[in-house]
Amino acid sequence: QHYPFRHEDRSKVYTISEVNEQLPYVQFKARLMGFAWKGEGRKRRLTAHAKDHTGSIELVWFKGHSSIMRIVKPGAVYMIFGKPAKFGSSYSIAHPEMEPDSPGLDQRPSLQPVYSTTEKLKSRYLDSKALAGIIKSLLPQALPQIRETLPLELIHRYKLIAKADAVQHKHFPESPEMLKKADFRLKFEELFFLQLRILKLKLGRAEKAGSKMMSQTGLLKDFYDHHLPFELTDAQKRVVKEIYQDLKNGIQMNRLLQGDVGSGKTIVAFLTMLIALGNGAQVCMMAPTEILANQHFDGLSTLAESMGLSIRLLTGSVKGKKRQEIFDGLEEGAVDILVGTHAIIEDKVAFKELGLAIIDEQHRFGVAQRGRLWKKNTFYPPHILVMTATPIPRTLAMTVYGDLDVSIIDELPKGRKPIQTFHKYDSQRLWVFGFMKQQIEAGRQVYVVYPLIEESEQLDLKFLFDGLESLERAFPTTPISLVHGRQKSDDKDFDMQRFVKGETKIMAATTVIEVGVNVPNATVMVIENAERFGLAQLHQLRGRVGRGAEQSYCILMSGHKLTKEAKLRIDTMVRTNDGFEIAETDLRLRGPGDIQGTKQSGLLDLLVADLSKDAKLLQEARACALEILGKDPLLEAPEHRGIRLQIEKQHKNDLNWSRIS
Repeated sequence: QHYPFRHEDRSKVYTISEVNEQLPYVQFKARLMGFAWKGEGRKRRLTAHAKDHTGSIELVWFKGHSSIMRIVKPGAVYMIFGKPAKFGSSYSIAHPEMEPDSPGLDQRPSLQPVYSTTEKLKSRYLDSKALAGIIKSLLPQALPQIRETLPLELIHRYKLIAKADAVQHKHFPESPEMLKKADFRLKFEELFFLQLRILKLKLGRAEKAGSKMMSQTGLLKDFYDHHLPFELTDAQKRVVKEIYQDLKNGIQMNRLLQGDVGSGKTIVAFLTMLIALGNGAQVCMMAPTEILANQHFDGLSTLAESMGLSIRLLTGSVKGKKRQEIFDGLEEGAVDILVGTHAIIEDKVAFKELGLAIIDEQHRFGVAQRGRLWKKNTFYPPHILVMTATPIPRTLAMTVYGDLDVSIIDELPKGRKPIQTFHKYDSQRLWVFGFMKQQIEAGRQVYVVYPLIEESEQLDLKFLFDGLESLERAFPTTPISLVHGRQKSDDKDFDMQRFVKGETKIMAATTVIEVGVNVPNATVMVIENAERFGLAQLHQLRGRVGRGAEQSYCILMSGHKLTKEAKLRIDTMVRTNDGFEIAETDLRLRGPGDIQGTKQSGLLDLLVADLSKDAKLLQEARACALEILGKDPLLEAPEHRGIRLQIEKQHKNDLNWSRIS
C-alpha cells in the first residue's frame, strides 16, 4: 500500500528544441557530452550538456556528484527525464532521471508511477524507480492474497472494480481510465471504513450511561434572570438548549463547541456549569497554557462570585499550602469550579463528584492526558464539553470529530464591530506607522507579529529583533513589550502582563500570542510577512483584536513578490471575517495536513483519499456506512463478513483514542 503520489506520462519523447518552461516535465533522448564544474564553495555544482540533432541543454547536479560521475558516462546516449527551468535564454534540468538507451525503451507503458522516498533511502539507491521495481515484482505474489472487503451490493451500486484490480492499476495502470477507476475504488473504501469506525463509536457511546442532570435548573434560571451581564445571541441560546438536551437524557455527553474567536464561548461554558452545579456536581475547565487558564479564571470569577460559587485556579505556579487547600476543598466538595492547566489531571487531584469537564483548545492536549480526566469520577464518566476557536471545515469535522455532537456559535455578540482588514506592501510602511501613531494617540494598543526570531539564510524575512529596532526608531517615546517563544516563561508573562495592564502600547511578538491574550483595548494587529503564514494562523492572529466595543483593524504586510497561493490567502483575509469560509479555503489550499493538530489522532493517515478534494465522496461513504449500521449494527449478516474482518484487522493496529473525548 505504498502507493505512488502521481503518475508521469512517458508516452511522448520530445526533441530538445521543443523544451519550454510551460511543460511540467519533459522526456528526450540525447547524447551526454563531458562534465564541468561551476561555482565556488557551497554553490559548487556539477554540470553536463546533453545534445540531440535539434540542440543542447544543460544538466545540473547540486549533490551526489561522485555517484553521478561513476554511473553516467560521457559519450553515451540516454533517455533523460526532468523538469525544465529557464535561465536567461537557455534551459537547464536539475537532477534529471537518466536511463541508458536500449531497444524497446520507447515502448514502455505510458503512465509511470512516482513514489515518495527519503534522502536516507536514496543514499541506499532506493529512489522512486527502484521502489517501482520492488513493487512490480511483489504484486504477482500479493494480489492473490488481497480479499474483497466491501459487500456486493455496494460494489454493484457504485460500479466498483475489484480490490485486487484497484491495487494493481493504482501502481501500474493500463490507461488513464483504469487509474481513475482504481482511485475511485480505493478512496471510497478508505472513507467508508473511516466513517464506519467513527459511527460505530458514536453508537457505542450512545449506550454509555452518564449522570442525569434534569432535576435542578434553579441556579441557571436565577443567573439568567438577575446576573446575566448582556443579552445572549440566538446562536448562544440554541447551543445552550442543545447542551441541556444532552445533560438531561442520562447518556454521557461528548459535545464539540465551535465558535470563532470572540463569539462568546465562555458564557455558554458558564451556563453549562450552572446546570451541573445545580444538580450537585462539581465542574472543571482545562486550558493548554497558564495564560489561557488565567484568562478563563478571570472571566469566570466575576460570574461565579455573583452567584456565590466557590472557584479556584490550579496551575503549575500554585504551590505549597495554597495547592493543598485546593486539593482538600475538591475532595470535601467545598470547591465548585476548578479552572486550570494539565495540573488538573495529576493523580493528587481528586473530586468529591466531578460531573462536567470542559476542555478548551483540546487539540493541544495528548490522548493520554484527556483519558486521565475521564477517570476523575468513579460512578459515571463526567460529561465532556470540548471548545475550540479554530473553525473546522465540515468535511474535517465529520472525520476528526465525527463521533462528537457538534454545536456552532455562528454569530458575534451584539455591539461587536467586524474587524477591518487591509493589505499593505513593505513600501507603504510609513503609512502603517502613521496609522499606528493615530491609534496609540487615541489611547489604543497595537500588536506587531513577526514569523521568525532570528535571521535565516533561506528566508529573507523582517525578523523580530530587526523589527523591534525599526519600531524603536519610529516610536522613540512609546513603551514596547517583546514576547517570543525562546524567552523564559516568567519573562514572557512579565512582558505580556505589562501589555495587558496598558503599561506598554506596542507588543512586538512571534506567533506565541496566537492563543490566549485578551486585551480589549488592543485595536490594531500588524502581521509582518503575512505571505509566510497559513490562513488558519492569520485568522487566529486577527482574532486577538476586536474584543472591545471600538473599531479594530488588521494590517497584513508583505513584499511585492507573492505566489498565487499567498495572494489568495491575503485576498481571502481582506474579503471575509467568516472563520468557516476561511477554514474551507485553507483546507483546499493546504489539504487536511495538521489543521487542529489532527496528526495525533491517527484518523487522518489517509493513503489515497484527500479530504480537501473528496468531500462529496466522503458524504456518500458516510451515508452508506449509516445505512449498513442501521440495518445491522453488529455487522453479523453473512454479506457483511468482509467488513467485519477488515474492521478487526484495523482495530489491532489502532489506539482507540476517540473514546477519550
